[in-house]
Amino acid sequence: MDYAAWKLFIDAAELGSLSKVAEVHGTSQPHISRQMSALEEECGGRLLQRTGRGVVLTELGQRIAPKVRAWLASTDQLAYDIHTAAGKPIGLVRIGMLPSTAHPLVTTLFYRLRERYPLVQLRVREGQGAQLETWLENGSVDLAILFRHSPTPKDGDIYLNETATYLVGPVGDPLTSQPTVPFSALHNLPLVTFCRPNSWRDRLDQLGSERGVSLKVVLEADSLRLQTRLVADGSMHALLGPYAIAEALADCRLQSSKLVDPIVSRHIALAMSRHGELTLACRAVMQLTREIVETIAVDITR
Repeated sequence: MDYAAWKLFIDAAELGSLSKVAEVHGTSQPHISRQMSALEEECGGRLLQRTGRGVVLTELGQRIAPKVRAWLASTDQLAYDIHTAAGKPIGLVRIGMLPSTAHPLVTTLFYRLRERYPLVQLRVREGQGAQLETWLENGSVDLAILFRHSPTPKDGDIYLNETATYLVGPVGDPLTSQPTVPFSALHNLPLVTFCRPNSWRDRLDQLGSERGVSLKVVLEADSLRLQTRLVADGSMHALLGPYAIAEALADCRLQSSKLVDPIVSRHIALAMSRHGELTLACRAVMQLTREIVETIAVDITR
């Protein structure tokens, strides 16, 4: 197994362009093409499909990419273990996160890691729930911070915190002027929410169907900033958690009411990819993440 060549293959899969891979590695695009051709000859099939916009994985490439990522990560960790004292966390940890957990959770994690485990490097990717699940499944990330709806953790998930759902409106909005608002108030209320596929959307729709409440989604947008800007303008309302609201308050004048009758709660979970090993570096990141969630106070009262 040629580590360098397989690393180029994974870089091509993630960047979607051989010329970008060449630029990153300081070489030429023909050199990368020759490396990929050699790999394909060794495998007995095409790994990358050339398109007008770059390259995409073939069916064979999609099947082997998760295993190659896991092997590369294992090889990297072996090298780290050889060159460092036993039991000292070192290496790269790839973590996926929801936009609402960027600050203060992941920013605090970065500074704590730099202080306590300076040899651990973070690579952070932002996405919504379905995208994070895909990254976990194909091994693109080692860990992900996302929402779960089941009261019981599954598949090795670690539940960090339980959060409620809030109806968010502009300052002065009568509907969100009280500490709580009933779920029935959502009936035909113009809403902006996240794009499908989204398990939380499915749950809200199910609750609405059970209670005769029609959820009027006028815009789907994965951009948290866009959602909160539209809400602040008075165009519509949003349904968000406390982390997302706290982040948005730095830029927008908003007010929120906790959704009750029923309370719609979610669990912030730390999920692990089923590919690769749970390295010492990953364990260190998981430990610090749990510590941070336990100590961070989220203020949405402004």
